[in-house]
Amino acid sequence: MGDSQPRKAQVIRAPFRPIVTYHTSVFLAGTTSSTSGPDWRQTLTDAISLLPVTVFNPLRPDWDSTWREDPEFEPFREQVQWELDMQEKADVVVVYFGPGTDAPISLLELGLCARAGKGVVACHKEYRKRGNVLMVCQRFGLDVVDNVDDLASTLVRKLEGLLGPAAQGR
Repeated sequence: MGDSQPRKAQVIRAPFRPIVTYHTSVFLAGTTSSTSGPDWRQTLTDAISLLPVTVFNPLRPDWDSTWREDPEFEPFREQVQWELDMQEKADVVVVYFGPGTDAPISLLELGLCARAGKGVVACHKEYRKRGNVLMVCQRFGLDVVDNVDDLASTLVRKLEGLLGPAAQGR
């Protein structure tokens, strides 16, 4: 991916709802806890940046961890509604399970996309609930890999398949 090529992918962050530029879209579900490694969402966004896709990124720089998880609390309700809407709209839902967390919301997101077959999953070998994730992925025929680099490659292949021959000429 050379610096001379302009970025094509449109990235939409929660809670914004601009006009979607590209028909094919990806929702980035998964672990939000900070890890010692690079931001997995940025790694994936960079990997697909030359593809004509829309990326729905739920991570909000203005998120306040003191906000109440209560449907009556407007910022929380707005965030969760955005996540549900964008996950439903997306053609592909990436779910990343990193080490050191149970990631209960990520498990919920996997459950929401599994039956539709639109999940692409990375589950770190040290993720506490790995067995559950592997069994759900096996049941519903979802691709599952162990790390972010393999996830990026899998995602690119999946999107190129959805986009068809036009994506090959990027």
